[in-house]
Amino acid sequence: MTKNLTDGEPAKLILFFTLPLIAGNIFQQLYAFVDTLIVGRFLGVEALAAVGCTGSLMFLMLGFVIGMTSGFSICTGQRFGAKDEEGVRKSAVVCIVLSLAASVALTAVGVAFCRDILVFMQTPAEILEGAVSFIEIVYGGIVMFVFLQMQTNIIRALGDSKMPTVILATALIINIILEPVAILILEWGIPGAALATVASQFIGNVICFVFIVKKIPVLRIRREDWHLDGKIIRAHLKIGLPMGFQASIIAIGAVILQIALNNLGALAVASYAASQKVDAIAMMPMMSFGMAMAAYTAQNYGARKYERIVEGVKKCVYMSVGFAILAGAFNIAFGTEIMRLFVGDGQEEVIAYGKTYLTVNGVCYWILALLFIFRCTLQGLGQSTVPTIAGIIELFMRAAAAIILVEWFGFLGACFANPLAWFGACVPLAASFFVVRGKFRRIIERRKEQVAPTA
Repeated sequence: MTKNLTDGEPAKLILFFTLPLIAGNIFQQLYAFVDTLIVGRFLGVEALAAVGCTGSLMFLMLGFVIGMTSGFSICTGQRFGAKDEEGVRKSAVVCIVLSLAASVALTAVGVAFCRDILVFMQTPAEILEGAVSFIEIVYGGIVMFVFLQMQTNIIRALGDSKMPTVILATALIINIILEPVAILILEWGIPGAALATVASQFIGNVICFVFIVKKIPVLRIRREDWHLDGKIIRAHLKIGLPMGFQASIIAIGAVILQIALNNLGALAVASYAASQKVDAIAMMPMMSFGMAMAAYTAQNYGARKYERIVEGVKKCVYMSVGFAILAGAFNIAFGTEIMRLFVGDGQEEVIAYGKTYLTVNGVCYWILALLFIFRCTLQGLGQSTVPTIAGIIELFMRAAAAIILVEWFGFLGACFANPLAWFGACVPLAASFFVVRGKFRRIIERRKEQVAPTA
């Protein structure tokens, strides 16, 4: 069930690797979509705001998890591209050990401080308790999110983007079944939504583990694979931790922005929460092309096929920017109608806020498409410094929007936070990639000179 990405036409490989990723990432986003939809429709706008205001905190923690496990799997993909099966197995062991350690630490910190952080964020008093009850359960079950991300990222690193999509779809269907039962039948309220999500992640983990054991022989770990040295652990941490911290740094900017939104009142919070869910699904094609480039680049870098990396980035830019334009146009035209699923009729102020948000973000999706491609390509090469700098720039851009633009323009100022952050981060990432591309082209030219017949 693995796939070699080092042979074949790059554009075709990237596209067909990306399509299941788009579906898988949409399913991943639909967890939050379903939470927001069911809570908003059945528990009301105030409950919607309570769950919605935890979005930046979830991003803070889950973003770190996704970045960290993606970084670990890049090492796995590089070993697979180099046809080093022992290295693949040892990499998988390191992923397991480090993911378990991270789960323990994240659970302890998250559960202990989530209330204090929500208070610090100036969460409105009427939604504070609901927000705490939701995020405490999510943080308490963070191990399920960590291991599901870890397993699916390893599978993708070996060239299979389809099975993770099937697993995520199955888990989502289970969540859709469990959540109304918990909220409407068992009457567990907001905590029921969180419990249903954690339970569905647990089932997804079981399915993922069984698939790996039965269908991926290269990941059948042997006793000797557990004997690890510090070098291989450091190699994983060198990529995984910076990628995790990049996401967390970006999320801190989202937390600062959420504080500014909280000061605008519950309606603004609810509108931002609902429009973000629509926005997040629209962004999945761009994110998925980026993830495809990370796996593609890692394997080809391991195989030392630098010319394929350069060609792959070029083709991916064409495809992803095209998707970005279509997604932006769709959101501008139809996004507010989707928002009505969350808030129902009679919430015209919430819808008006959402229209502004979706329009401002939609016209700038092409910048986000480039950002994902450049960032993930550099990460696939094992580079972490420039992507981390780009993450810091995103933090400052979002903070500036929260502190300055929201003060001046209210909700409209908050809407410009994402486009400003995308543009600021894209500049150093693009510059770094073009430097790398120049190095690769010089290596390619030297290779041609070495094989050229002498006179």
